[in-house]
Amino acid sequence: MAQLATPPAKWTQRYPDLGTGLVSYEDSISPEFYELEREAIFRRAWLNVGRVEQLPRKGSYFTKELAVAKTSLLVTRDLAGEIHAFHNVCRHRGNKLVWDHTPRTESSGVCRQFMCKYHGWRYGVDGALKFVLQEEEFFDFDKADFPLVSVHCEVWEGFVFVNLAERPSQSLRDFLGPMVLGLEGYPFHLCGERYAFKSEISSNWKIFLDAFQEYYHASVLHAQQQVPSLRSFESGYKIPHFQIDGPHRLVSTGGWKGVPRHLTPPDQMYPIEHATRSGLMGPWDRPDIPELDPANLPPGLNPGNLQPWSISNFQIFPNFVILVYERGWYLTYQYWPTSVGTHDWEMSYYFPPARTASERIRHEVTAVVSKEAALQDAATLDGTQMGLESRAIDKFPLSDQELTVRHHHKVVGDWVEAYLRDGKDARA
Repeated sequence: MAQLATPPAKWTQRYPDLGTGLVSYEDSISPEFYELEREAIFRRAWLNVGRVEQLPRKGSYFTKELAVAKTSLLVTRDLAGEIHAFHNVCRHRGNKLVWDHTPRTESSGVCRQFMCKYHGWRYGVDGALKFVLQEEEFFDFDKADFPLVSVHCEVWEGFVFVNLAERPSQSLRDFLGPMVLGLEGYPFHLCGERYAFKSEISSNWKIFLDAFQEYYHASVLHAQQQVPSLRSFESGYKIPHFQIDGPHRLVSTGGWKGVPRHLTPPDQMYPIEHATRSGLMGPWDRPDIPELDPANLPPGLNPGNLQPWSISNFQIFPNFVILVYERGWYLTYQYWPTSVGTHDWEMSYYFPPARTASERIRHEVTAVVSKEAALQDAATLDGTQMGLESRAIDKFPLSDQELTVRHHHKVVGDWVEAYLRDGKDARA
């Protein structure tokens, strides 16, 4: 394992606007702040709701429940191949339009039209109203005046984003900014084998997101899963590269050359890792795909030019995370608030399609071991939320290794302040 370079300067000092003082977590326990956050952030920022692979053919659709915005979205690929997003609401009497077993569960499929279960109104996958039962009974009625209510929708590198604002003040590309756009060119489209999990978490959404944007906890909470040279309880673990751009953050970690994991004593990892040559960091053998060779990846993926490099963790405001691994795969996390003290956490693992049964098993092992590490973080969150809600302590010290946590809470506060200052014209 190569030695990680010591940063030439304190990371927090590179961003003087953040300060170094104590940080309040009132934004994670105040019901009043949560209501402001819903309007100031989740109704104005660009939100990732899925990938184009979920719409594989003309007529494909999926629904997305956004409790934080009190709405359901219907995302479609129309018969011309264009992707749209709509509020999942019938224009007649407000019934939820598309659902399968219960109105509160998400659904997906392929069709040519959507029919409301209440009165039979039908809509095309482009949102146009196609049929009205007993249309002659309505007054001065024109179907063209009643399409599904559209939502601003843009696609970037195969990721489908929506913006619930009436008039977003930024395009998606302007919102993402140069640091995130540095991912352009990564072959996301080649990683079509997906494993997805969802969990209901008893904490504010920001608390869990904080856990995945700092590695200060890694040598303690994930001791069983660390590479040996990083497992020292006393020395901890220092991130070799941080970066901030607008509301977004990037954390990159060092890695190893070759495949030294086979030299790790078995008692320092799960037995299944040795048996399958796969684990937390992915399959030990990188796929033989030229586009996934680190030498061919976009430079924005490892902007610190770490040698060796292991992971780049892109925290895309407000609630979307992309982790790209040097081993040739990536994962995403999303944190969807459901109340001030609860949220839904979604995780998806993406690999190049397995060509053999062994490759498939390695992908599954990576997904399960990685999920186990994430659930170790999740297991602490009830206690964190309870401790914060006691208000026994109102401000907390953050280390230089928690720069991204400090930035995250500042950005959330800035967006809420802008909303209060400027009202509906606040920056989206």
